[in-house]
Amino acid sequence: MGGVLETFTGELRYTSNAEGRRGAERGRESFRIDIHRDGSRVLAAHAEIDDAPSVVRDVNQRIGPDGRPEDSFVRIAVGGKFRGSGWFRFGKNIAECESMTTIEGRISQRMELDSPLVAFGNHAIINDGFLLSLYDLSQGPGIQLIEHMYLSSPDHRGATGPMFFPIKLAIQYHGREEIEVEAGRFEAHKFSYPDVPGLLEEHPEYDLWCTTDDHYILLKAAVGGYMQTRYELGSLSHVRHDNA
Repeated sequence: MGGVLETFTGELRYTSNAEGRRGAERGRESFRIDIHRDGSRVLAAHAEIDDAPSVVRDVNQRIGPDGRPEDSFVRIAVGGKFRGSGWFRFGKNIAECESMTTIEGRISQRMELDSPLVAFGNHAIINDGFLLSLYDLSQGPGIQLIEHMYLSSPDHRGATGPMFFPIKLAIQYHGREEIEVEAGRFEAHKFSYPDVPGLLEEHPEYDLWCTTDDHYILLKAAVGGYMQTRYELGSLSHVRHDNA
């Protein structure tokens, strides 16, 4: 039978790590992850970044049983005003985007692919955690380069577009450690994003900790450089739908 097998819901707290603002709240993200019986999952997230110009983002993305993106929706507001919304579809040999933005106007993109995309970055922080599943843990600690993915925006805060932007992603795995966050104590995988080749501006190093199950739920993260921001799992609930 079809249906949702299990659901995770939670909230991530965004805080500053900058001198003079350390620990100050700078945003928040609520999320829901539905795991379907066929192994596919739907990730939905609502994020608010308070730092000017403020960003509000709503994301919904379906990921197939093979872990590859199938479709996504992204809507953003910047500085309290609508900036753009876009729908993305991913097939075996094509990626399509239909969006409307206040800067670029109506956008239609159709990208021919040699093979299916391995991932889509929609700038939801909970999705940044799931992207860590691209790393092959059987190889142990090290750095692996993911070469076939798109973003919805090249901006570090995802505050442009939305539209396709191709990148590569370097993922570094450090190992397991036990950590404590507001939502509780967890065994975690520690990763970093040391480089994002192809971005218009170099992204500061990004350290992330996620759950050690197959769900890669983000537990905490920290971005250095000029951004100086932290993310922490504030709450997490899990429901299994045995009658699905």
